[in-house]
Amino acid sequence: MAERYILAIDQSTSGTKALLFGGGGELLARCDRAHEQKISPEGWVSHDPMEIYRNTLAVAADVLKKAGADPAAVQGIGIANQRETALAWDRRTGLPIQNAVVWQCARGAGICGELAPHGEEIRRRTGLPLSPYFSAAKLAWLLRNTPELPQELCAGTVDSWLLYKLTGQFRTDWSNASRTQLLNLSTLRWDAEVCRWFGIPVESLPEILDSNGLFGHTDLEGLLPAPVPVHGVLGDSHGALFGQGCLRPGMAKATYGTGSSVMLNIGGKPVFSEKGVVTSLAWGMDGKVTYVLEGNINYTGSVIKWLVEEVGLLTASREAGELAMAANPADGTYLVPAFSGLGAPYWNSEAKAILCGMSRSTGKAEIVRAAEECIAYQIADIVKIVGEEYGAKLSELRVDGGPTRDRFLMQFQSDILDIPLSVPAGEELSGMGAAYAAGLALGLYDERIFETQRRFGYTPAMEEEARAAKYSGWLDAVAMVMKK
Repeated sequence: MAERYILAIDQSTSGTKALLFGGGGELLARCDRAHEQKISPEGWVSHDPMEIYRNTLAVAADVLKKAGADPAAVQGIGIANQRETALAWDRRTGLPIQNAVVWQCARGAGICGELAPHGEEIRRRTGLPLSPYFSAAKLAWLLRNTPELPQELCAGTVDSWLLYKLTGQFRTDWSNASRTQLLNLSTLRWDAEVCRWFGIPVESLPEILDSNGLFGHTDLEGLLPAPVPVHGVLGDSHGALFGQGCLRPGMAKATYGTGSSVMLNIGGKPVFSEKGVVTSLAWGMDGKVTYVLEGNINYTGSVIKWLVEEVGLLTASREAGELAMAANPADGTYLVPAFSGLGAPYWNSEAKAILCGMSRSTGKAEIVRAAEECIAYQIADIVKIVGEEYGAKLSELRVDGGPTRDRFLMQFQSDILDIPLSVPAGEELSGMGAAYAAGLALGLYDERIFETQRRFGYTPAMEEEARAAKYSGWLDAVAMVMKK
């Protein structure tokens, strides 16, 4: 039988990847292109939607060429995307009204302040605390701050933007819809009243399909000889959960990227947290939805990037783990990376970053180690809470993302959590999840595909007294920024 391929687009915060998967689910090739991070004097973060779309087409062409693959053998396309990043465009022209507001950007904080009297009701309906982190406040800001809105407006997230440009269809999936703060998790509909509070017309929002549904057809503007179906769409963290094979309640994963997401599959009924984590939809598949408890962290991998690009303590991110291992183990330095506030479980958009606990002997290695450890502490904050809300301590955490290559970070993560970590041999879990969803829907794969992944692990080795002391010091540091 001739080779058959699934093409996955993984559109992330820092760039766009194309991943080509074979008939056995194996990754054959990857290509990626970065896009500009537009930072305003106010610290607002934006992306150019047209640049993202051009890069999507470019990397698709690049990966087929790199793999030497026949474009006619591409059976379908899956899309994973950076979540919460919001944009709006003219339905008739397909042109954005402004640059996209990136998930890290807190410019909608004032709008959330205005809606504070509705905050608890919004959380009860959508599963999400009122915060500029989510798409609703970003969309509201765009609509308020665009002088002339088009008569036919599309307002959505990056998945719906790419789908519209590729297929002409204005659609999204359950995973992305659940992160907008506009979806009612009980009725599974756009909540008209919440939309009205934010000033977002319901008719400007996309149609919601199952995550493995048929979203449309595309030939990638002539790259393929005939249109193929887009049959899998997932927010990147949801794609990683699916790609990790966390298909049963009680299974959890953490994705390490620019920021991080910790997700726990809780099955077919929602659990609404009172402790600062959120309830979302993992996905909808074949007419059934699955819920998750989740905590999101603004700055994890980007903390190390900050050390490279802004502070100059490292020349490349890969140096961090080795330098951290050389630090004085008795040093008590903590970094709380609240560069744009703190996400879950604290939800303080006004918090400011601090470096504290230094002594005269604190040097480069100790500061790098504090940066590495702050990633693990933030993950631990979430893991502890989702376990409490679910009612059981997790027996394993499946992890993915580039920082999982950092042996210091992974061992410290296992130590501070006191549970084993499971690391897949492959890295592209978000795109893999979207590709698997598409391949399963098209009948190219079956569920045995999840059993083909090779894994290795880390087990905790830290004494309980040391673990407790270190984590207590972290909580003390967080308390300092919460007072500001």
